Amino acid sequence: MDNLSEIQNAVVDCRRCPRLVLWREEVALKKVRRYQAEEYWGRPVPGFGDFMAQLVVVGLAPAAHGGNRTGRMFTGDDSGHWLIRAMHGAGFSNQNHSERPNDNLKLKNAYVTAAVHCAPPNNKPTLTEADQCRPFLTQELNIIRPRVIVALGHFAFNAVIKYLKSYDTYPGGWQFGHDVSYHLAVPFPLSVVASYHPSRQNTQTGRLTESMLLSVFTHARSLLE
Repeated sequence: MDNLSEIQNAVVDCRRCPRLVLWREEVALKKVRRYQAEEYWGRPVPGFGDFMAQLVVVGLAPAAHGGNRTGRMFTGDDSGHWLIRAMHGAGFSNQNHSERPNDNLKLKNAYVTAAVHCAPPNNKPTLTEADQCRPFLTQELNIIRPRVIVALGHFAFNAVIKYLKSYDTYPGGWQFGHDVSYHLAVPFPLSVVASYHPSRQNTQTGRLTESMLLSVFTHARSLLE
């Protein structure tokens, strides 16, 4: 595929992983009480943002009642609110909230995608499912050629590492840590910044604070400048 629109369309049509197909569609039918009146997306969720972005944000997967409901990554759930507030604080979005696809959110010099494009049971995709989805991330990164990648969580960080391992310039030995960055020249100069994922488990326990997440994106901003 030669452009991001083609990749996004291919993502939406994908049915490679039977477990994920079953789960995302079941969630869309059963819903939860607070969203009973809404029609769920219930399909794989494509990446979104600025097609000319210098920053790519890689998450884990859509949330069952977030992206799987709204059809946009990090939209309509707590993780999305945290992420977009941090991106807005660092100048990567025009507003500080992400509610629904028609909420006028515009990412600035940034594109958001994920290691896995379907909502997984218990927010835990398998490694096989990640492998099935990896070609989409590879194609996105090869087309965008970002200068900085922010990997949200260990799973997303590992997905980025697997992408980099296809190039001889990857030195090996990179370890996940919050606001830790690494730099190399793949076919294009690239910095990778790792971050704890803004999941409820992390934000409600205080493992990740809003200032910590903002620091990741100000770090990314400094690498671009």
